[in-house]
Amino acid sequence: MNLEAANSGPRAGIIAVVMGVSGSGKTLIGEALAKSIGGRFIEGDQYHSAANIRRMASGQPLRDEDRWGWLDTIAAEIASADRAGNTLVVACSALKRTYRDRLRAASDRILFIYLEVGRDIAAARMEARRGHFMPPSLIDSQFATLEPPAPDEHALQLDAAGDPNRLVDLALVAVRSPSGRSATPSLI
Repeated sequence: MNLEAANSGPRAGIIAVVMGVSGSGKTLIGEALAKSIGGRFIEGDQYHSAANIRRMASGQPLRDEDRWGWLDTIAAEIASADRAGNTLVVACSALKRTYRDRLRAASDRILFIYLEVGRDIAAARMEARRGHFMPPSLIDSQFATLEPPAPDEHALQLDAAGDPNRLVDLALVAVRSPSGRSATPSLI
């Protein structure tokens, strides 16, 4: 996928990717953030291929090669929003730096909002949700794959065990700051 043109054109909108393992609260926080800033929200899980959904539903974790097309589809949405100057919030696990780099190629304005959560909380949340294709048995593979954002990445790290309203407030401060960063100690 060629995204070279992604960084030209209007630059007014906000681009945020709410990331983390399954059960971290990406959808909850992402939807609330998008509503708060008047942006479009997309749920990355809806962009998985039928083969990826079958794989996960059968208890098999995705491999890198399973994720590339999915990430490229999400990157295309990000690039489109970037070119148009629109505000977009995406819920996407973005577990590895290489995955985030692939998304970052679509827009250099992305703020990653990393919802850090412990295994027990994530597993309990996965057990409680209904109708999702990803079984709780895959939680360990999520943590095994996870590479938290490094200090040189544009990321805000939040404790996903915290109050969701407070998490959205912290994310709002970061996305509204002129540099896309906040002065909070949770910014990495």
